[in-house]
Amino acid sequence: MRPKKIDPNAEEVDLIEPISKTKLKAEADAQQELGVKLVALPNSKLSQLDLPERLVDAIHEAKRITANGATRRQKQYIGSLMREIDIAPIVEQMEKWEGKNTAENAYFHNLERWRTRLIEDESVLAEFIQQYPNIDSQQIRTLIRNARREASLAKPPKSSRELFKLLREITSDVQDTSWQIMFSKRTKMTKC
Repeated sequence: MRPKKIDPNAEEVDLIEPISKTKLKAEADAQQELGVKLVALPNSKLSQLDLPERLVDAIHEAKRITANGATRRQKQYIGSLMREIDIAPIVEQMEKWEGKNTAENAYFHNLERWRTRLIEDESVLAEFIQQYPNIDSQQIRTLIRNARREASLAKPPKSSRELFKLLREITSDVQDTSWQIMFSKRTKMTKC
């Protein structure tokens, strides 16, 4: 076979490089593995994901099947259904649930620092109230007082946990992350 002559006057055509079979197989395996993770999820978390009805039915069927061969075939079917949808939002939500989301981890670490500072230093409450003026300060004061008492008596940190939950509720309403930036700057300054 002779090589084709290239016409120098012809317009350039973008050549799309074909995807190798190995790469396609690896992507299919990754999607099937994600499908297996979906099968392992409880129904409460599964309902939080925006999945097509066919995929949800297939996942529920996979949970019901007990025979090894049938389980393998069902997982392959789930993998084929996964190839038809955009899996990026599913992967992102799964990473959040698995604790791999660094932004969410940083958010929780900042909440823990707030809680620690509120329990250890009485003047921090005024700073917190200044940033979040629409909060029930009496409820926070009660939880802080109870958390200090529990810590001094070496009791389980029930009030400390409740304080953390309350801080999460208060700060989750705020859309911007300016409080996180301000808090991280203040903690750096106090450490110096």
